[in-house]
Amino acid sequence: MELIQEDDYVWHGAELPGGEGRASERRLSVDEEDGSSSLRVDFHTDWGRGPGIHHANTEYYVLEGEIDYGGRTIGKGGYVYAPKGVPNDYLRIAEGTKILHYREYGDAGFDPVDSPAAASAWEDAREEVIVIDSEAMSWDAVPNPGPMPGLFIKYLHVDPTTGFYTRLVHAQEGWADHRLAHHPCYEEAYTTQGHMEYNFGTLDLGTYFFRPARVKHGHFTTMEGGATWLLRSDGELANWYTQNEWVRWGGEGVNYGPEGLDDSPHPALRWSSSTHDLAQPWRTDEDMRQLTASWQFQKDQDRYDAPVRHHGSGADRSAIAIAKALDAFNLQGGHGGHEGHSHDHDHDHSHDHADEGHTHSDEEHTHEPQAREMIDLDWGWSGRETEHADERTDAGAHNWGQGRPWKKGDPIPAPIISSLPVRSRSRGRWDGDGM
Repeated sequence: MELIQEDDYVWHGAELPGGEGRASERRLSVDEEDGSSSLRVDFHTDWGRGPGIHHANTEYYVLEGEIDYGGRTIGKGGYVYAPKGVPNDYLRIAEGTKILHYREYGDAGFDPVDSPAAASAWEDAREEVIVIDSEAMSWDAVPNPGPMPGLFIKYLHVDPTTGFYTRLVHAQEGWADHRLAHHPCYEEAYTTQGHMEYNFGTLDLGTYFFRPARVKHGHFTTMEGGATWLLRSDGELANWYTQNEWVRWGGEGVNYGPEGLDDSPHPALRWSSSTHDLAQPWRTDEDMRQLTASWQFQKDQDRYDAPVRHHGSGADRSAIAIAKALDAFNLQGGHGGHEGHSHDHDHDHSHDHADEGHTHSDEEHTHEPQAREMIDLDWGWSGRETEHADERTDAGAHNWGQGRPWKKGDPIPAPIISSLPVRSRSRGRWDGDGM
């Protein structure tokens, strides 16, 4: 999941129906299906709009400048939440103000009303308008179990029904966590202050990401001055940690190989690589001090955690996992229908078919579809067990990265591996690609 710097976006005329004034927006991420959007908006003149009803759950967060909601003026750190279908008061925004603007589960539609008191809420509307000066709030330690000490939070809004929530999170200088994490919900963040390094790049002022549910992320290290983000999630956040992670991938090159392009007829050439192959030890002494502190924190909580080790050093963990799986497989006596068949293949026939003189005539070939061979390699926890139980059948089945409710006692799906930048949240734009 690649980070996006807001300066890489183009400006568009801000979509703020019914308002008077001039503003521009950068579209950080958009769902083209229902209109949900995360936006950075700059106001070039004073801007205002009378009372009305939003078609989406709508949020405003002041980065710089000043807004007036219904007679209450709030500056930097000011926050307004206007629920979908609920009458809300007038909004005025001063020239030069910069805000984060979010619409969820709906588009930019806005129905003007004469006054909030005289208007009726939609039948399915719930919650009330929230107006907060977050600068006047105190930082509390993050309550979720698992993260290293040094994270602090200010809750701006929590939906009591869905668990959707918006919060400010601050990581103090030197905060680090070496473990990979994934969550049952999506998570998006805009950096409002500071500098952090993590496995997808540098988080500094104006950096944004939208991370679909289950995409793995970490390791984190907060630099001088700490770092602060406005974060949003479409459900209650649970932290699921992975350690001793590995990835191996491979295939068969049809017209290429280690010597370059080769269009002549020849057997496909097998290739493989792994995170171990790509890695070189690069950690500084300070990196290792922080990583070791994170490992010690796990031990102090009486949780198992293997000692920190460089990727690219020692044995290749993917090779160990494959060897263990094959050992378990051989102990089972091979695969179904081929009891006693050894995968050692110590006979003379090569399955690469690269030996000279080995040919197949057309008569030898049959074109009947082959039955799928089920090879029961014991990877531990694998296959369908690593998915959310409903992800192939529910309304979000088109997008494996969609957040899904999770409660204690439910099976935990494994992380998704992705390196894609996510600008579009909707179907067809992020659908498990990059795994």
